[in-house]
Amino acid sequence: MPVEIRNLQRRVPISRRRVLRTARRALHDLGRPGAGVHLTVVDDALIRRLSARYLRHRRSTDVLAFPLEGPGPSRLWGEIVVSAETARRQAARLGVPVGLELDLLVVHGLLHLAGYDDGEPCLARLMHEREREILERARGRLTARLWRGLLPD
Repeated sequence: MPVEIRNLQRRVPISRRRVLRTARRALHDLGRPGAGVHLTVVDDALIRRLSARYLRHRRSTDVLAFPLEGPGPSRLWGEIVVSAETARRQAARLGVPVGLELDLLVVHGLLHLAGYDDGEPCLARLMHEREREILERARGRLTARLWRGLLPD
């Protein structure tokens, strides 16, 4: 089962090809090249509703990850939901292209499916270091601005 992408928002142009390439590269680096992932790009309003419903948080977020792997022959690993509007704001704040911020959020979601957690500072650091490894392998050396607030310079 391949990576499938749905774009349910219209405000932020996204490169479907780029997002798919990033997701496939990350899956390969995580040792899950055949895993199926549903990737849905949404607006802030929808991700806020999903966050409230499934996580009991009443705030917007940038990415949600829902592990769906179960017993049996299914290769579906999980669902990742990314807010394109939040990605655009974060990219503008950091001074990086929105496509690069979307790449980061897709990898972040996949790492959550792989069991990474960013709820504590030491765990968040490990997760962000792994994001950097995967993205730099996929995109080459990245601007340090992308990691502002995530990793020390």
